[in-house]
Amino acid sequence: MKNINFNFLKKVILTVTIFIAFSCERELSADATLSKYPNTAEVFTDFPVGMGTSFYFPYAGGPDNPVGSKLNAWTVDQTESYKGTASMRFDVPTDTDPTGNYAGGIFRVDGPGRDLTGYDALTFWAKASQGVTISEIGFGEDFNTFSGNKYITTMKNISLGTNWTKYIIPIPDASKLLQERGMLRYAANSAGTNGRGYIFWIDELKFEKLGTIARPQPKIMNGLAAVQQGSIDSKINVIGLSQTFNMGTGFNQTVSTAPYYFNFVSSDPSVATVNEKGVVSLLKIGIATITASLNNVVATGSLKVTVGAAFVNATNPTLPQANVISVFSDAYPTLAGFNPGFFAGANTTNITIPVYANNNHLSYNTVDFVGLGWTGTINASSKTMIHLDVQLKSVVSNLRVELKDFGPDNLDNGFGANGDTAGGFIIAPNQLIKDSWVSLNIPLNAFTSPTGGGGSGNPNKNNIGFIIFVSNNGAPANGTSFLVDNIYFY
Repeated sequence: MKNINFNFLKKVILTVTIFIAFSCERELSADATLSKYPNTAEVFTDFPVGMGTSFYFPYAGGPDNPVGSKLNAWTVDQTESYKGTASMRFDVPTDTDPTGNYAGGIFRVDGPGRDLTGYDALTFWAKASQGVTISEIGFGEDFNTFSGNKYITTMKNISLGTNWTKYIIPIPDASKLLQERGMLRYAANSAGTNGRGYIFWIDELKFEKLGTIARPQPKIMNGLAAVQQGSIDSKINVIGLSQTFNMGTGFNQTVSTAPYYFNFVSSDPSVATVNEKGVVSLLKIGIATITASLNNVVATGSLKVTVGAAFVNATNPTLPQANVISVFSDAYPTLAGFNPGFFAGANTTNITIPVYANNNHLSYNTVDFVGLGWTGTINASSKTMIHLDVQLKSVVSNLRVELKDFGPDNLDNGFGANGDTAGGFIIAPNQLIKDSWVSLNIPLNAFTSPTGGGGSGNPNKNNIGFIIFVSNNGAPANGTSFLVDNIYFY
């Protein structure tokens, strides 16, 4: 019998073992993606599914909206259900409820999250105590600042009747949802019911693979070829993000879509770059166009940026915060629910909140008219002035500022109804200077002009709900374009 060299044999066996292990590992990593997260579809049947003991988180009120979301708006209802024995019940409060003037929150699973890559929609059955419109229902929000709520998807203005009806929220790109914790988000108020509360129910909430959702149509900038000017070292946000699907019945459903779903591209990265959040950084003088795709489908719309010299901000306000009621400013808290374009005329071409020189601004292009809104109303009866910094961007500058007071019921009832009042102040053409900041300090008793919407002047100041900019230039091509910053009453 020949002598065996065991040391040599050990080396051969070890080498073969390593080779086999390495080959298997390469084959798995190249050809297979194994998820280590559960793919549970159900969110609520007769009870919350797989969410642990803490899963409902109402939206909290900010300093300018102290009542915020009604904390106990959500319950499990054992008497109403589409299927089974229970449903989710949402009690939307009246707008004067001291415990919360709207209902809103999220449902979040415990742990690392769920693998939702095998589904194409979130579905549920819903009804209401009366015909109502729910502001928002969606998924992808988990209040996690680390993950950044990356894949928030929202269906807006959902019409509910008094009979159980199935609703479908398409997933823009399910391949992104490998580890999702935000199972449901919702926001509802009584704006459409004249401040009266109501109830709505959701049942059989789950993710599904329907297979009938087709023909995706992503958009950026609301599908428009937007054009915007900016300055070196400033930032502009890509907005108006959405995805529309055909639902297999001839009906198209649009959802608001988080920027992380998109792949953004700059035509000239040396002039402007764009990150996964849709934030465009302007680097040098020149022109660049931002386009995007979602799940390999080219999005309609684009943002063309013309970059000029370095931007100079308006002078920082110096009044103590306690002495002002801030509407929009980086120096003071901005109002809860602030919306730079709550409504706008058909000829107002673009409304954005760009960041110039590390400071947020309101940007309005060729304004017909535009209304700035927020949650609730402002009681400015103790103040005597309104301040705003304006930088004219167009050649002409005929501009009127209007204040709209909602009256004692805090609701927008139109001009002249239930105590609603409004008045305007005309900014003289020579008061504004193109490409230069002008600080305007307007006495509140100077809003004496009639308004285009029927206000007769001299508005009340106890329940201000809108600040409105109106161009007096006539034709849309002559609409006023301008930047605004630091809007506050004092």
